[in-house]
Amino acid sequence: MPRLRHYDHLGTVRAVNFSCYRRLKLLREEREIRVVLQEIDKARARHQFALLGYVVMPSHVHLIIYPPDTIELGSVIGQIKSRSGRRILESWRASNHPVLSQLAIQRAGQQRYAFWQRRCYDHNCRTPEAVREKIEYCHLNPVRAGLVSDPGDWPWSSYRWYNDLGGVVLDVDGIVL
Repeated sequence: MPRLRHYDHLGTVRAVNFSCYRRLKLLREEREIRVVLQEIDKARARHQFALLGYVVMPSHVHLIIYPPDTIELGSVIGQIKSRSGRRILESWRASNHPVLSQLAIQRAGQQRYAFWQRRCYDHNCRTPEAVREKIEYCHLNPVRAGLVSDPGDWPWSSYRWYNDLGGVVLDVDGIVL
């Protein structure tokens, strides 16, 4: 598998997306979504990046972040995925969740479970317009997927924060849109 390149240390906002294993819709329940959002928030505090926008979809996550030049983006996203995946899978193993059979993999001769695809994709946003475009893309993602008719009805994005709608699950650092 070719290694994806991340262009770190450019002083740009980064649009990042990562997917559930096999693009399965593993993020349908509030509990699992909250775990992912908690781990994003913990990583933000630990690595001191600005979170400008996000959306958690049933099969993937989009983040718009402004990282300090001192961090490697792939490592930070890897931590978010590892910690959230581990927490969710522990809960599912304890309850013998039926989806586990779809997540089983063999690694180093042992059966394990995968929650996330191994890669993440990122884009350097070189202009304020590109940042706004990526945030708006996040906010419209649930509408385009037919999950809601209005982006304000999707609780798992930064749209509610930007539009002062209340019920914000994860605050963002924000920009003027």
